[in-house]
Amino acid sequence: MISTIQAGTRANANSYSLLETEKVNGLKRYAYLKEGFTLLPRAISLEDIDALLPWASV
Repeated sequence: MISTIQAGTRANANSYSLLETEKVNGLKRYAYLKEGFTLLPRAISLEDIDALLPWASV
């Protein structure tokens, strides 16, 4: 049970961090998330995933 709670807490922290980074980089939240969720299933390598991070879009 504790590991599930910790995993959920970590996932929330990662989500909030991603959204705050998106905001700092001046991206539009809805457009960024829509594009990310559209392209993420096609990501094969770590480089593909890195290219979806907010600072790569600036």
